Amino acid sequence: MFGEDTEISMERKTGTYRVKTSARDGGKEAVLEGTLTLPPDTYNGMVLNVAKNLRKGATETIHIVAFTPTARLIQLEVSPVGEHQVLIGDLAKSATHYIFKPKPGAWLTALSTLLGRMPPDSHAWIVTDEVPAFVRYVGPLHSMGPVWHLELTSPRWPE
Repeated sequence: MFGEDTEISMERKTGTYRVKTSARDGGKEAVLEGTLTLPPDTYNGMVLNVAKNLRKGATETIHIVAFTPTARLIQLEVSPVGEHQVLIGDLAKSATHYIFKPKPGAWLTALSTLLGRMPPDSHAWIVTDEVPAFVRYVGPLHSMGPVWHLELTSPRWPE
């Protein structure tokens, strides 16, 4: 699944990052270092928390750092796209379906699309009760990774 080992570190206060990669076949090790200016709305990839804390019906655009392998600051639009019923025991609850759309900018979008490396949209379903709860996720778990389907055994989806 992974063609190389990658070790990434980043300092939030300074925006300094270090990416060390080495090929699994014993190839040469590469080190990339640099600094990014991080806006206050930059997340570490745990964007499900953003969806869990959005006001009902709200859309928000945040930033994430994607390592490709160099660090890139990318906007990510988080927006609700519908409601679905889920069952907790015999109790029906409403789960909001959110879509996460990467917005890498016009130039990078064109290049990524041309090279077939544009990351796909991700989807998450969150029960929107007094205490929001994760239900399902469909999307990659890392940059250019395969699309995963993750869901809990409860709540369950009606037939």
